[in-house]
Amino acid sequence: MARIRALAVDFGGTLAHSTPRVEGRTVARVLSGSLGLRLPEEFALSFDIAHRHAWQDDRASGAHTLFSRVLTMAAHGCGVHLPDPDRASEVVFSSLPDGQVDAEAAGAVQSLSAAGLRCVLACDSQRPEAVRRRTLEEAGIGACFHAVVLSSELGWRKPHPRFYATVIAAAGREPEEIVFVGDTPAKDVQGPRAHRMEAVLVAPPEKVAALDPGVGVIRRFAELPAYLEQRYGL
Repeated sequence: MARIRALAVDFGGTLAHSTPRVEGRTVARVLSGSLGLRLPEEFALSFDIAHRHAWQDDRASGAHTLFSRVLTMAAHGCGVHLPDPDRASEVVFSSLPDGQVDAEAAGAVQSLSAAGLRCVLACDSQRPEAVRRRTLEEAGIGACFHAVVLSSELGWRKPHPRFYATVIAAAGREPEEIVFVGDTPAKDVQGPRAHRMEAVLVAPPEKVAALDPGVGVIRRFAELPAYLEQRYGL
């Protein structure tokens, strides 16, 4: 068994509580208030439709439609010109709360980083890197992460092969030396293992009975240091 030298960590549902859902009414309120845009009432519904269509297309292709593109489609759908979609996207996510990192999970990250593991945040997210890095900094673990791999920046979602290839490159280690930790079997266990990484699922054991017996399962991220010590002698 290879020595474990790096950790790839999912965000929502793993390291943090689930991120708040972005809805058309909220987006319209933020853009109207922060940018002073005059948006028709139809914008909120147009956004929700564009957002849903983008999500469906991305799920089928494995790509990630940029949030600025979703805003552009929403504006076009109700006859509005959005002068700077990238700026609008930044304003939206700077105004909305991100997922809250669990305090015990943050402590586990600090412990594992101090033990010498190279940590990579690896998650599907609509939020830009600057926003997610700010969330990590506020939780006291920004310096623990060697790299951040987000679908919003990469343009590909888990379980697309390009996502995992980018994670491996960001970790700077052999795949067998990386443990991928997340809460979704297809994305955080099957995908990483197909790319020769180790995997640990964060979930109640009774919900993962169909998994390969060799897959590690922990109930909370805070249990990870003890699990890695027991299994890999970290």
